[in-house]
Amino acid sequence: MWWGAALLTVSVTARLLWGLLTENGMNLVDLHVYVDGSAALLRGGLYDFTYSRDTPDFPLPFTYPPFAALVFLPLHHVPFDLLGIVWQLLTVAALFGVVRIALELLVGPDVRTPRWTSVALAWTAVALWTEPVRTTLDYGQINVFLALGVMLAVRSNRWWLSGGLVGIAAGIKLTPAITGLYFLARRRWSAAVFSALVFAATVLVSRLILGGQASIYFTSLFGDADRIGPVGSVWNQSLRGAMSRVAGEDVGTGPLWLGAVAVCAALAVAAWRALGPDDRLGTIVVVQLFGLLVSPISWVHHWVWVIPLVLWLVYGPFAQRRGARVVAVCWTVVTLAGVPWLLSTMQNSIWDISRPAPLAWLGAVNVVGVLAVYVWIVVAGRDRTPRAEVSELPVRRSGARAPDPTP
Repeated sequence: MWWGAALLTVSVTARLLWGLLTENGMNLVDLHVYVDGSAALLRGGLYDFTYSRDTPDFPLPFTYPPFAALVFLPLHHVPFDLLGIVWQLLTVAALFGVVRIALELLVGPDVRTPRWTSVALAWTAVALWTEPVRTTLDYGQINVFLALGVMLAVRSNRWWLSGGLVGIAAGIKLTPAITGLYFLARRRWSAAVFSALVFAATVLVSRLILGGQASIYFTSLFGDADRIGPVGSVWNQSLRGAMSRVAGEDVGTGPLWLGAVAVCAALAVAAWRALGPDDRLGTIVVVQLFGLLVSPISWVHHWVWVIPLVLWLVYGPFAQRRGARVVAVCWTVVTLAGVPWLLSTMQNSIWDISRPAPLAWLGAVNVVGVLAVYVWIVVAGRDRTPRAEVSELPVRRSGARAPDPTP
């Protein structure tokens, strides 16, 4: 296990030094929004708050549900420099948790052996340098923590724990709510219903404690993509963002976008149906990628689900199918290189939507990548590997696992 721990130690140290010693390497603007924004609720101005010290061109408002402000409120009592370092280290720990659970869903109890612990540590070390995790660490974002909550919900067989984790995560940030589709796909009806009830409870608690400040979010601000950020920015890797850059204007949520969503939904369902009945990681990856496509804003730091995707491609039940390694390598290269970041250097302003066609199409890299994954899963699902070959593989596949472990 020592080699994995050593690799992760070097990677974390290098990442912290990069952030501390380079200009804007770790500005933690989103952590500022969490801390300062939640403190603003004490003055009755939660949704009037903006943070602009590091972002003068686009002051950042508090865009999260009111329940998030209640969760973040205690953080404003911690000195921010100390909080920033602790937040970074906790993010790394949460990332390791995501990797570890992903591998557990694929290889079973063997993941607890020193060999697989080293594998998980090594993958965590590499994942720190992918664009979604880099930007999560740069901005002090919460996405890795939310992904860990969802992964814990997927691993657990307890309906109340799975539903509760997802409901609370959705109360903090709406994006994990897409996990409800996972529960439906897995026929976990109790977990699906309970997650909705817990989310409703977060809304009710927020309304009772914050009164009108909570009402503002759900009556005036809910679904306002322009308040979150410029839809056409290359940092927005959603379907709407990609289509808007190609069209040269915001396509909105009209018929064109709805038609594209319908196509993506059909491909996602086809990919899900091509998976094996025990493939929980494959199912949650398909669902979360669909959520990233249909959300009006999917910043690059939302795409931490690429890490479980690559692990599924490398170690999952389709790992020996034709093209699995090619798809895994393509996603790894794209996320390590940071294609949206490279394109952002060619963008005069974050507000720019119109741009040369080659750059516009390159800016759709994540969207095209997801659609390619869906199509590949459908095709690979028809190429059934004989059981004799599967039994000879060095990794125990999720399709041959015993009943789900419980935490």
